[in-house]
This record gives sequence, structure tokens and C-alpha cells, in this order.
Amino acid sequence: MKKTFKLFASVMAIAILTSCGTAVQPTEFKVNPNPLTVVGNVVEADITGTFPVKKFGKKAVLTVTPVLKFNGTEVVGKSVTYVGEKAKENGTTVSYKEGGSFKLKASFDYVPEMEKSELVLRFTAKNGNKVVEIPDTKVADGVVSTAKLAIAEDVKPQVTADKFQRIIQEVQEADIKFLIQQTNLRNSELKSQEMKDLHAAIKDADTTANKAINKIEVAGYASPDGEQDLNAKLANARQTKSEKYLQKQLKKAKVEATIESNVTAEDWAGFQAAMEASNIQDKELVLRVLSMYSDPEEREAQIKNLSVVFKTIAEEILPELRRSRLILTTDLIGKSDEEIATLAKNDAAALNVEELLYAATLTNDLNEKVDIYKKAVALFGNDYRTHNNLGMVYFTQGNVAEARRCYAKALQLEPNNADVNYNAGVAAMAENDLAKAEAYLGKAAGTQGDLNAAMGTLYTMKGDYAAAKNAYGSKASNNAAVQQILNEDYAGARQTLAKVANPNATTAYLLAVVSARTNAREAVYENLKVAIQRDTNLKAKAQNDIEFAKYHAEEAFQAIVK
Repeated sequence: MKKTFKLFASVMAIAILTSCGTAVQPTEFKVNPNPLTVVGNVVEADITGTFPVKKFGKKAVLTVTPVLKFNGTEVVGKSVTYVGEKAKENGTTVSYKEGGSFKLKASFDYVPEMEKSELVLRFTAKNGNKVVEIPDTKVADGVVSTAKLAIAEDVKPQVTADKFQRIIQEVQEADIKFLIQQTNLRNSELKSQEMKDLHAAIKDADTTANKAINKIEVAGYASPDGEQDLNAKLANARQTKSEKYLQKQLKKAKVEATIESNVTAEDWAGFQAAMEASNIQDKELVLRVLSMYSDPEEREAQIKNLSVVFKTIAEEILPELRRSRLILTTDLIGKSDEEIATLAKNDAAALNVEELLYAATLTNDLNEKVDIYKKAVALFGNDYRTHNNLGMVYFTQGNVAEARRCYAKALQLEPNNADVNYNAGVAAMAENDLAKAEAYLGKAAGTQGDLNAAMGTLYTMKGDYAAAKNAYGSKASNNAAVQQILNEDYAGARQTLAKVANPNATTAYLLAVVSARTNAREAVYENLKVAIQRDTNLKAKAQNDIEFAKYHAEEAFQAIVK
């Protein structure tokens, strides 16, 4: 969309600005881009032209000011001044004989009202003491604002998840120790405090309403010394006798449970763990032997060669490995969804933080979520997740200011949390605070949120469309399609918009823009109808949108937007 405007000084101006039979007379200007386009948050244009030979008076002074007019107001840009060879004022000198080139860069901070605007050049000409203002001359239309359709709200904020588990497993263990090369159960072991605690836990799991026995395991072990065949027999016998004992105890307690069995003939894993936890001299040497040799017999031989160390091992480590291990896994059953939802509404203090955060996931009503997260903040305000998740819902509701306040509190508690920094960055973008957004997103590596989409949106809003393209990759979203349109990849934009998971009014509007840029008139109308059906506010936008300038006067277009 490029236009060239021819500008001629008025007859009056030429007459007044004559010097030695010549006059100031710019002939033709080109504006790039035309129409004007917002990039980042700035509308810029390069304006060039030519001063013909033997036309610019030697004492003439010409000041040119770019002015953007819109909605009954105007914004004045930076002026440039050109002077003749004998002029006393300062400025860029234009040769009378050779003429010269005219250059001006116009720059304006963007506001939405500029969508329907026009760029004019305002001339002030002087020759000696004679001054005349030439009427403003239009040089370009403005402003293409399609870049502004890339919005932070298109980037989904990230919840920081609860750790609620309906069933939490608890494990209780007890060891029955055996003498060397023996398998008989000793009363001293069966009456140990560990065994008493295990029996109590089994009974409790069987009788408590919100508990259940998940499984009971009995594992038999032998220490890794002696012959392997003998150790295998010892481990099996220890497991069998321990299981029979436990079955008898379960029957007496009237507890029904299945027992799983496991046997480890030579407990090298237990040996290594015990060595690592010990203060035995030269234990590092023993551990090195374990890492160097995988064959059990070679391991045992090498360790026994360390005669002084092995004596201590035989006294302190090996006896603890001649055992059977009884393991109870209990399921602690949490509150039902119905119970949690009711308590969240009526008695939130009866819930822990994980249950309360989970309660917010049980409803799709955003107002209910806000209510639950507010209670979570009141009860567990030192948990950053309560603030972050409340901010996430506020952002979804469009209350960006409150969202940013919540994220700020969350960051006070967890300044380096990736998810909170991600959310704070997205919210900062929503208020066009791009410097803060970039700082936050720079700390969001590892977030569960869509960081690529956030960075793509940030780059688009900054006007760096090449970087935006790299960030989005194959992401299918409205924002990704915006950068493709700005990069003039219209086929890619169509494909992207066709893949948007939940197409909305903006999706259809962007399809209309693509259609307008590719001269597909019927597709323009078809997609505009869909867009306006989804959001009637787009009527006013379409009427002012320069993307549809060549359709504005058509009856079919007017029928859609009025």
C-alpha cells in the first residue's frame, strides 16, 4: 500500500518568495510507508522530495513540519529547515543552481484514535522579512494498526499447581534380625518396639475410616559373606518364617491382607548403604572395591583381603544385614471433591493449603475461583501460590491492575519463580509496560506457561517481527498470525488462523485483513460478518480500519458495519 503525492507551492507563496527571479518550489514528495503504520508504539514515516535546479531562492528559508491530524486534533512532529545560499538563518543549504534533496523523518507516539488520520506537511516560508504560511498539504493516510491486534490477553497465564493427593501413602517398616547362618525367630526380635509399632499401624489402617491397607511385604535377606547357595537358602527361610509369623498375627487381629514376598540372597545394596552411613576407617576403600567389581565372589574376596577393615565390617555391618524386613504401605484417603467444595465455601479454615488450592480447580466460575483464592490468601498468605493464582484469575477477568498487584506479592515471596515471572511479564505487556515485561520474562525460563508465545507477543509489540517469527515457531494463535501478516506471509497466516484451537472474533477479523491484503473481496465480507457477530465492537474498528480502505465506500461493506 504505497502512494506518491505531488506538492506544489501556492502561487502566492512563489510570488512572495522570489529572490533574483527564483522561488522556493518543492515539487514532489514520497512517503514511506504510506499508509502510515504503527510499529511498536510509534508511527514513523520517511518523507523525501526534490528541490529543482534554479528554483530555491538564495535568501529563501523554508521550514517544514509534519503534522498528524485525527479526530479533531493534531500532533506536531519535529520540523526541518532549508535555507538558500545567502540566507542568514541556520538550516540545510539548498543550492540555487543545483537544487537538492528534501528529507524529513516524522515520528509520533501512537494512540488508537490515529487509526483514522492523515499526515500533512505544514510549510512556513520566508524571503527576507516577507513571511507566508502555505496551506497544509496532505501527503499520507494513516494509520495501519494491525500490529495492535497482538495482545497479551491472547497469552494464557499459568496456574501454580496444588500438591493435593486424594490418596497419600504412608510406609511403616520393621526388621527382624537373625544370628549368623540361622533362621529361627527370636522372641527378643518379635517383641521389639519396631514390631509393636508395625502391628499397631496394621490395626489402625484396618479400622480407621479414611485409611486402608495398600500392601504388606515381607522380604528375606542374607549378608553378602559366605557361599551364595547357603545365603540363598538363609534368605528364603528367613522370608518364609517371617511371613508365616505375620500371617498368624493378621489372623489373630482379624485383618485381611495379602502378603507379597521378596528375597535378596546377598544384600550388596544394603551393605553399600550401611558403609556409606558408617564412620568405619577406610570405608572409601571398601566403597571403591564395590564400584570396581561387580562379581559377588570377587567383591567378597577383595573386601576380606582388607583384613583390619573386614573385622570391623563383620562386627558392625554384616549383623544388620541378616534380617527379614516387614513393610506396611497404608493409603491415607483424603476428602472427596464434594467435601472439599463445601468446606471451601462454608469453612475454608478446615482445609489445608493444598486442599484449598485444589478446591479452586473444581469450578469454572471465575468469581467462585476469586472467592476461594482470596480465602487462601487470608489463611495461607505466606504461600506464593495463593497470590499468583488469584492474580491469574484477575487477569483472565480483565482486571490487569489487580493481577499485577497479586503477582508483585507472589514475587516478594518467591522472586525467582519461573511461573510467577511469566505471569507478571504477560500482565506487564497487557499494560504496555514492555521494559518490565521483558525483565520478567527473562526470569521465566522453565515455566510451565507458553514462554515462546509470550516472547513472540512481546517482540510483536516492540515491532521486532523477525524475532517474533522465530519465537512463535509453529504456534497456532491469533498473535502468531498477526506477526505473519506483518511479515507479509499471508498463506502462513491463513493456515495459522485455521488451526487456532478456540477461534474468536479476532480470529475472524484477522482472516478478513488477510483477505483484504490479498484482494479476496468475498472472503473479506464473509469473515467480517463472523467477526462482528462474535463482537459487535468490531463494527466501529472496521469502519476506521485502513486495511479495508478500498471497501469502505461499498454498499456491501457498509451493510456489515452499520
